[in-house]
Amino acid sequence: MGLRRDARRAVKLAKEIMWSRRAQRALGEKLRQQPPLEPHRFKIGVYFADGKVNLYQLRQWYAPLAELAETYPVLLLSRASGAALSLVDESPLPVAYVRRVADLERVVHEQDLHVIFYVNQNAKNFQMMRYGRRWHVFINHGESDKMYMTTNQFKAYDYALIAGDAARARLDKVLWDYDFDKRAIPIGRPQADHYLDGTVLPYTPDEREVVLYAPTWEGDRDAAAYGSIATHGVELVRGLLATGRHRVIYRPHPRSGVVDEAYGAANRQIIQALAAANAADPSAQHVYDHGPKLGWQLAAADVAIVDISAMVYDRLAAGKPLLITRPVNPAAQIDTSGYLQACEWLAATDAAGLVSRVDEVAHDEAALERLGFWVERYFGDTTPGVTTARFHAAVDHLMAEWERFAELHAGDGEIDEHDESDDEDDLEATA
Repeated sequence: MGLRRDARRAVKLAKEIMWSRRAQRALGEKLRQQPPLEPHRFKIGVYFADGKVNLYQLRQWYAPLAELAETYPVLLLSRASGAALSLVDESPLPVAYVRRVADLERVVHEQDLHVIFYVNQNAKNFQMMRYGRRWHVFINHGESDKMYMTTNQFKAYDYALIAGDAARARLDKVLWDYDFDKRAIPIGRPQADHYLDGTVLPYTPDEREVVLYAPTWEGDRDAAAYGSIATHGVELVRGLLATGRHRVIYRPHPRSGVVDEAYGAANRQIIQALAAANAADPSAQHVYDHGPKLGWQLAAADVAIVDISAMVYDRLAAGKPLLITRPVNPAAQIDTSGYLQACEWLAATDAAGLVSRVDEVAHDEAALERLGFWVERYFGDTTPGVTTARFHAAVDHLMAEWERFAELHAGDGEIDEHDESDDEDDLEATA
């Protein structure tokens, strides 16, 4: 058993090496075709050390950052070749591939980066955070009540841009001696101002009720076992497909099945069921959505079904009917101090029971009233344009603070930010 496992790992490692080398060659060719970055142009850097599997964390920021770049030029800093290759193809923002620390140093030296944004807690963030004389700001990749949102790692950053009152209350329970008034800046959910952005829907709207099912992955430990694909998903989708009254948009987490093959198998069953339903009735126009853009799904769906994840709060910002799957694993940690204390739960049951619950919540006025309270609690004023204005005001503040401190330290002279160590990275396992 151990030998077979080692053999599988060896084969996987060999494939990763080959893929990484191909990605680096392709990326090198693309970068050679692009003009060099204009020196001293960019004021904001967005640091991303993960591979392409986690690009969803950065993609949701494309539209807000592209709008911000009209005022403060923004540069994406990518450490992994696979992610950089995708970013060069799809990002609305310029990309610098900084695989080695030496590459990172070159960009830092050539640009005037006043603010560095981070969307996750990758360990390699600290290779960027060693550079002083600039603000390191955690902007996260979503709002959530998961354990991830209460990590003490928030203290590592100069500032954090948070969603609103709920985020502050959540962090206040775990961050001792943290200056919230100075370092935690509430901005709401700027992505919500871009949910549709003129997107052409992949179906023709009709009398069918549109149901978004957007589950998370299975998690890598019992405490984070929030994924529902194998416990709820197959029966849920089969039931909805059978009614003839619903149109399903299925958007699974890109890591589904990475840890537990049962989740991968269930994911494939759902995809196959959608294809079969469309073949039987082309007018149904069910959607298997695995595209890079997240937003239109949240705004277009009449009711959404999600797991405990950032998707809860992405949808919450839309202010429309929402169901959250209740984890089957009893060890899964659920923070019921926030929205989850009053949310609409979807328990694992048979197809008929699942569909009945979806229909109930989709048309419950009391549930919508409760929803409105929690939208305000988590995001503040969600009037279109308001949260974008708060995001820009926060960046204006950071820039003004940078100028103030630069003036205070104008006489300090130059500092040597060069790292003497050679960081020729090993295989980009997450390329």
